[in-house]
Amino acid sequence: MELFIIGIISYLMGSIPFGLILTKIFLKKDIREIGSGNIGATNALRTGNKLIGYSTLILDVLKAVIPVLYTKINFPDAVYISALCAFIGHVFPVWLKFKGGKGVATYVGILFSLNIIFGLVFGICWLIIFFISKYSSLASLIGSLSIPAYILIFEGSENVLFYVIMFILIFFTHRENIKRLKNKEETKTKIY
Repeated sequence: MELFIIGIISYLMGSIPFGLILTKIFLKKDIREIGSGNIGATNALRTGNKLIGYSTLILDVLKAVIPVLYTKINFPDAVYISALCAFIGHVFPVWLKFKGGKGVATYVGILFSLNIIFGLVFGICWLIIFFISKYSSLASLIGSLSIPAYILIFEGSENVLFYVIMFILIFFTHRENIKRLKNKEETKTKIY
């Protein structure tokens, strides 16, 4: 029962569509009709309003940090359930007919909550790839692959399965981006 409650609360927190809420309130627009139609931070930047883009990013990170840190402190055995449910909430929110974001900002929140070094590894890897390529999607894919690689190289295989699953999920959410990258049709992102 405890695991079920933790999972549900984490899912509900993860499912709050901040990109949609902020664009509706401040721009009177539906983010699903802008750019890629995605509710996440990268598409929120495409509204042309950097404040909304960065606010979406911060809130999408925090909606994972809050349940995962709370679970880590109070129910450490359930922390991976909480993390996975928060991520699934963002990607498949019940409020939006299960059509959500790609999960990268939420994953960043999960990483920093579980192990600050993993968060830093992802962040550094993301920045390097992004500044070389200008593709947010490519940076996110390589960044999420860097975590299981880092664990296997420097920490042994403990808990690596969770991070492999997370990479597979992020690969799945980026399947359209991967096609566009392959066909050289992916849109470059401006973050400043």
